[in-house]
Amino acid sequence: MRQLISILKKAALSTCAVLLLAFTANAQQVISLQKAVDLALQNNLSIKQSANIESLDAATYQQSKNNQLPSLNGSVSASDNFGRALDVTTYQYTSNKSVIAVNPTVSAQIMLFQGGQLRNQIIQNKLQLETDKSATAKAKNDLILNVVVQYLSILTNMDLVTAAKQQIDIANLTLDRTEKTVKAGNQTMADLSQAKATLSTAQLNLTTAQNQLDLAILVLKQYMEMPASTEITVEKPDISKITDIRTSYSADEVLNTALGVNPDVKLALAQQAVTEQGIKIAKGGFYPTLSMFGSLSSNYSNSNNQKLIGSTSATVPVGTVNIGGVDQTVYSTVNQGMYGPYSFGSKLSDNFTQAIGLSLQIPIFNRFNAHTNVKKAQINYENARVSTEIAKRNLTKTIMQALLDLRAAEKQYQSNQQTYQANKEAFRVIKLRYEQGLENSLNFNTSQTNLNKSEFDMIQARYNMIFRSKVIDYYIGNPIVL
Repeated sequence: MRQLISILKKAALSTCAVLLLAFTANAQQVISLQKAVDLALQNNLSIKQSANIESLDAATYQQSKNNQLPSLNGSVSASDNFGRALDVTTYQYTSNKSVIAVNPTVSAQIMLFQGGQLRNQIIQNKLQLETDKSATAKAKNDLILNVVVQYLSILTNMDLVTAAKQQIDIANLTLDRTEKTVKAGNQTMADLSQAKATLSTAQLNLTTAQNQLDLAILVLKQYMEMPASTEITVEKPDISKITDIRTSYSADEVLNTALGVNPDVKLALAQQAVTEQGIKIAKGGFYPTLSMFGSLSSNYSNSNNQKLIGSTSATVPVGTVNIGGVDQTVYSTVNQGMYGPYSFGSKLSDNFTQAIGLSLQIPIFNRFNAHTNVKKAQINYENARVSTEIAKRNLTKTIMQALLDLRAAEKQYQSNQQTYQANKEAFRVIKLRYEQGLENSLNFNTSQTNLNKSEFDMIQARYNMIFRSKVIDYYIGNPIVL
């Protein structure tokens, strides 16, 4: 029975341990380079802001096309007029009477010609939308490059941490052996102090590397708009794939390709096209504008509430005549109007008015506004053209410098590799001699320090070469992958 209870306890503890490990694994997100890039593009606030600007200018572009459509407006005015007022239905003045007037109107207008400004404005707004897309693409490319740089920094520091831990292991073994040899009387306390100092230095290197790694991970989280408290694990790619990179490029080939795909240059060219179109819009101010309009309107007044609906014949006296000294009444047949209620709808119907016409506006003198607008537009275009040239020249300088940096990084990596291999072999020999008592502790510790430094230098040089190669990929439009 006790054995059964013991077995059940062990099973329960194992299950809890497995669940705890699974929970810990799920709590930490595994971040690959592609996932880091995707999260940064998805969450970055600058990208979202750039996308919002793009959406705003897309709405502006659509509205500029809608401006070619006719405009249609309706209005109703109502007033209560006192004193001597004009009755708009009879065009007679009334006095000492309150007159309520209602005037509904529907009007339409369409622009027939405006110096080509409507069409040129549509083209400019479309170009501006393309500019926004280029700006968004530039922001995304810059962000991707920053994420890749930070990811490489994390990989560098991960390797430095691993190397620092290995140095601590070696330093601990050396310290343990030194303590034993000191007790045996084969080494002095100075050798023991030197071994302890070497261990302290290795521990300091680990602390420094770990701090740099933590800082690099924090910066990566900031690029991904991720809370600093979020636990992540950075996925380390295959080292063989990282070291298999291209380091030889043709300067002319890289430059020509970059000028066609670089987002900075594309953005500058797009802005130049926008300002060039602005000149055409400004010149439209010299031309007349022609528009067509039409309107439907009516009037209502409460001053007359009776409407003539017909007539009838009636015999009425018109005067008297004296015949033979006798006054006799004279009658005449006349037509008399028949009146009925005058409804609101009937008044609007009877006063219904239509109008259609053309309106031509010819600019004669507008205080030189059109001339000034054209001049300003030309200056804006010239400034944009200069900005494009500056962008091209800066790109040329940057690429030439990047190519030189890549070549230098490759040579530095090769040199550091040779130095590391030489120090590794030297340390192996000195360690054997030291273990056999044929080498003193000073030479041993010096050799170990040289090995540690050369390993750090080689790791940093390797990732520096990778970074320089990825910069070239960025400028020629290749996807940045590890």
